[in-house]
Amino acid sequence: MSIAFGMAIYFMLWWIILFAILPFGMRRTQEEAGEVVPGTEPSAPEQPRFRRVIILTTIVTTVVFAGYLGMRNSGFGLDDIPFLNPPTGSYSHPSN
Repeated sequence: MSIAFGMAIYFMLWWIILFAILPFGMRRTQEEAGEVVPGTEPSAPEQPRFRRVIILTTIVTTVVFAGYLGMRNSGFGLDDIPFLNPPTGSYSHPSN
C-alpha cells in the first residue's frame, strides 16, 4: 500500500468515525438550557466540546486503522470469510 492510499483510507475512516462519535456526550441543547445564542439553531448543543470529539475521533480512527493494517499485512482478505466465498463444486438439487 502506498503512503497516499494509506492516508486516503485514514482520512475517510476519520470522517466516518467523526460523525459516529459526534452525538455522544451532548448533554443539553441551547433550547433546554434556556439560552439560545442569536443566529444559531435552538437545537444546537449548549457546549459542543469539539476538542474532545476531535481527540477521541483521532484515537478511535488510529486503532481501527491499525487493525486494518494488521489484517491486511497478515494476508487476511475477503476470500477468508466463509459466507462471502461459498465452496465451489457441483450441488445436486432434488427434482420435483
